[in-house]
Amino acid sequence: MNIVKWVEIGAVDDIPLRGARCVNTPEGRLAVFRTGDGQVFAIEDRCPHKAGPLSQGIVHGTAVTCPLHNWVISLETGKALGADEGSVKTVPARVENERLFIALGTVADKAA
Repeated sequence: MNIVKWVEIGAVDDIPLRGARCVNTPEGRLAVFRTGDGQVFAIEDRCPHKAGPLSQGIVHGTAVTCPLHNWVISLETGKALGADEGSVKTVPARVENERLFIALGTVADKAA
């Protein structure tokens, strides 16, 4: 059995409301977003259309609009919304005691 490895990446307040920060990981570059109501999401920082930097896009609700060609990507599912097709990888994110964590890879559960 595998369990998720949670990695602390900083304070939740390091990301402004409706903003994003980038994190380079062994699994690639992630964009970590904070919505207007304080939810956090982590997705691949690469639009499925032309690889635009989603971290530089406009956050609205639980979506981000790519700054290059206006594709709208769901922060919850990673899927392109509307008539566009494509998706990006999503990564679990959580806040504990005002600290932000993302799930990277898995580690083997020694009890398994």
